[in-house]
Formats: sequence, structure tokens, C-alpha cells
Amino acid sequence: MSEKEIKPSPDYCETPKCAVSATQKPAAMGWKELYLKEDWWAIYVGFGIALLCLLAFLNGSTFAKSLAINPGGLKWTSDSFGKVVDHFSNNIGLYGIQFVFWLVIFSITTKIMRIKTSEFIPAFFILYILSILAFLIGGWQDAGRWMLEPPIAALLIGLVIANVFPFPKWMDSGFRVEYYIKTGIVLLGATFPINLVVSAGPVALFQATLISLTTCLTIYFVATKVFGLDKRLAAVIGTGGAVCGISGSMAIASAVGAKKEHLYTSVTLVVIWAIFMVFFIPFVSKMLNLHPGIAGAWVGTSEFADAAGFAAASAYGKMAGNEDAAIQGFTLMKVIGRDIWIGIWSFVFALIACLKWEKEECGVRPSAMEIWWRFPKFVLGFFLASLLMTIIAAGYSAVDFNKVFKPGVFGPIAGLRTWAFIFCFMSIGLTTRFKELKSAGAKPFISFTVGVLVNVTLGFILSVYVFGDYWMKLGK
Repeated sequence: MSEKEIKPSPDYCETPKCAVSATQKPAAMGWKELYLKEDWWAIYVGFGIALLCLLAFLNGSTFAKSLAINPGGLKWTSDSFGKVVDHFSNNIGLYGIQFVFWLVIFSITTKIMRIKTSEFIPAFFILYILSILAFLIGGWQDAGRWMLEPPIAALLIGLVIANVFPFPKWMDSGFRVEYYIKTGIVLLGATFPINLVVSAGPVALFQATLISLTTCLTIYFVATKVFGLDKRLAAVIGTGGAVCGISGSMAIASAVGAKKEHLYTSVTLVVIWAIFMVFFIPFVSKMLNLHPGIAGAWVGTSEFADAAGFAAASAYGKMAGNEDAAIQGFTLMKVIGRDIWIGIWSFVFALIACLKWEKEECGVRPSAMEIWWRFPKFVLGFFLASLLMTIIAAGYSAVDFNKVFKPGVFGPIAGLRTWAFIFCFMSIGLTTRFKELKSAGAKPFISFTVGVLVNVTLGFILSVYVFGDYWMKLGK
């Protein structure tokens, strides 16, 4: 995802990096990112929540399970709405504790990341209430028929409010799309068996590599050779379509010294197509009755943002009766397969910009450390959480794991993970104001759209026909 954060990164520069001296060049964040970047706080928070659930289980406490409460499983109808009233009247105290839990965690950590607490707290309160509404809509008995699972409901609610009854712009401080999605992904790792990564990982990496190379080069070629667009713009929109939406666009914009207009153009294109794919891929998957694992892999191959992709995979997985398979397919393809290309493409394009585009002005070649600084750190959190929980779970027999450990530990983690994702989907909607999206222009739009067509088509062929047997094994 879209990870709806369109502000340039701290080391973003409108002037080509090779055209500025070492003293003029913006200072890299360096190791300060350990406490100033969302990637690291997502790891800290994700691990903290996972350990909380584990300790509660080991002490025989149901606190973590209660903390993960939501109304999404009520299956209410117009004739049985009384069960909704009973649910909230009986659990109002738990919801109060849950709200304070999230508020304390996110308000303190965002304060450290220099977000105004006075703006974050009221915005998060609204976000929490609207997220309950999204869960409630998803708990409607006919929600699946209308594709109104909680992630989709959250996105739609946010879009309607943002474009019909918009909140003040300052409230965006509480709608931290990337922070919520990255925290959710680390929590996802805590319930994701590492052996699944080992077994299906090579397939995911190969498929992701093929997609990343093909999509990026297609967009770049059409943009530069067919339409004669600026090479830096082509690099930014090419990476935005091939890797990880806005995060990828921001990383490349910084690496090649693109203009702000280039970044905003890529943001616009990513947001438009990411939202479209949230509905398109589940709809087509349902028409074709695809296996959830295959559909999840297709989503992971073809979506442009983590949050939007997770929403699509989760929605279809629930409709198809196997959400785990869809989420696993998506995670292997997008989080493990494609997201790691952010650092690689940043390093490659930084080299090209310095050694070719600005050869005379380049004073210093980019360091290999560029890959580390651009690498999405929350992916490391995903792997480490997966490894830790897999090691702990290995001490249980298969029977005890399924009957005791999985519902006692993975259940609460998954429940809290769902809350983090709903916060993210709602935030995407609430920060997507269509009238504020800058005009991308016909040529960038066509270039990006050609890449979309190649991406979606090739992703379908690879997920269904080439590697379908692998993806069908997921979720068992």
C-alpha cells in the first residue's frame, strides 16, 4: 500500500543528489532511525504484543484474548440486532480497556517520532470508533455476499467520510497508515510458521523477482521511449508499480533526486490503482472460484500496496472459507517477495543516476549501505517474530499445538493484528481525498496503466498456471 504517506522522506531532495556537494546533501537519518522511524517501532510494538499474548497464555490468563475483542463475528441481522446491543452492553468495559491499550501504545510511540500528541489523540479516538463500525458491518450476516468484510468496510467508510464529510487536515496525524500496516505485518509474522517461508519462499522470490523486473522495466520503457518522460519520473512510477507503492516511490525519489511533482504523480497513480484492485481481484477470483492460496498469491503479485493487498486477500479468503491460505499467499508474495526489492531498486537507480544521468556532477558513488538504509526493516520483524514463535511452538505436540497453543497464543495475536489492519484500512480511506490528488497527466497514467496490465496478467498466469500447485497447498 497504498501506505498513504505522501510527505517526502527526511532525506528527500528535489535537486539531483549528484548535483549537490557533500555539505549540501541532506544528512541521512543514520542510526537515529532506531527510534524515529515507523519500521522499527512497528517491530518493537509487534514483538511486545506477541510477548504479552505468550506470557498471558503461560500464566493461564485470558487477558490477551479479552483484549482482542471485536464485534466482527456476531452474524447479526435486522431481526436480531438485539445481540449487537447485548454484546456492547456486556463488554463495554473490555472495549474501554482495549481503547486505552492502543491509545497508550500509539500516542507514546508517535510522540517519540515527533507527531503532535494533541493532534494524534482526538484523531485516534475517531479512528477507533469508526473501526468498531467497520467490524460491526463485517459482522452482518450478509456482509460476505456484498463484499463488505471488515477491511473493505473500513476502506469504504473512510473514503466516504474523507470525500463527503472530510475531517480537518490536522487529524491525519492519527491516521498513520504505514505504522498500522507494518505493526500488523510483524504480528502476522508471529502467527506465520517459518517452515512455510522456507518451503514456499523460493517460489515466492522467483515469482516476485520476475514480476518486479518485468513491471518496472515495462513502465520505465513506455514512459521514456514511447512518451519521452523524464527518466527520474519513469524510475519513480516504475518502482511504485513494481514493488511497494508509495514506500517504493519515496525511496526511489530520494535515491535519484526526483522532483516533488514526480513523487506526487506516483502517489496519485498508486492510490487510484491500489483502491481499484482491492475490489477487482477478489471479484474476478470469486467469478473463477480460485483457491484462496492462489488468489492470495495473485493479490500479492499484482497489488501495489501492503494494506490494500491485505484487504483484498482477507476479503476473498473469508468469502472462500479459508482466510489463512489467502493471507499466507499474499504475505509470501508481497511482504517477503516484492517488498525486499525496495532497497535493491533504490541502490540500482542511485547508481544509474550518479554514474550515467549525472555523470559529470557525481562526486561520490552510492554506498552498498544504501540497500540497508532503504530496506523495509519491518520485514525483518516479520521473519524474527515468525522464527521466535515457531521455535516456541515446536515444544508442543501436534495435538496440543492445535488444541491449546494455537487458540491460546496465535488466536489473541491474530485478533490484535486484525485491529491494527483495520486501523490501517480506515486510515487509507480517511486520508484519500480525491480532489486533492494532483493530476498525474495522461502520459504517466498510460505508462503506469500499461505496467498494471502486464503486472496483473503475468501475476495471474504465474499464480494460477505456473505455480498454482504450490499456492494450493497453503492454509492446510
